[in-house]
Amino acid sequence: MSRLPPAILAPDDVEFSAIRAQGAGGQNVNKVSSAVHLRFDIMRSSLSDLYKERLMALSDQRISKDGVVVIKAQQYRSLESNRADALQRLMALIESVASTPNVRHATKPSFNARRKRVEGKVRRGAIKALRGKVSE
Repeated sequence: MSRLPPAILAPDDVEFSAIRAQGAGGQNVNKVSSAVHLRFDIMRSSLSDLYKERLMALSDQRISKDGVVVIKAQQYRSLESNRADALQRLMALIESVASTPNVRHATKPSFNARRKRVEGKVRRGAIKALRGKVSE
């Protein structure tokens, strides 16, 4: 596996906006804007071109057609915790494209493996043949 050098984000690349969280939580959810929308424009970011290319090729529902990553974090009660969570999820997304899997080369099964497979099929066929009606 080949890995790219670690990605470094500039603070200007990420835009946060506080929104009201959804779901249960009572008065706190209804009054306080503690959820966070993180917006990250891939093409305008300070990432290397290889990172940008791989992120744009990713088929992730959080990435729009324009190349803007939108992450909504509302798990925690505090704005700071949700902001840290959103940033951590963005970094995980970027790190997921840092390494490329090795190319798999097709190989043929060995002679012994083919022989064992056929023997197993013959054995199973013999067992099934014994299940027929008994004739006298």
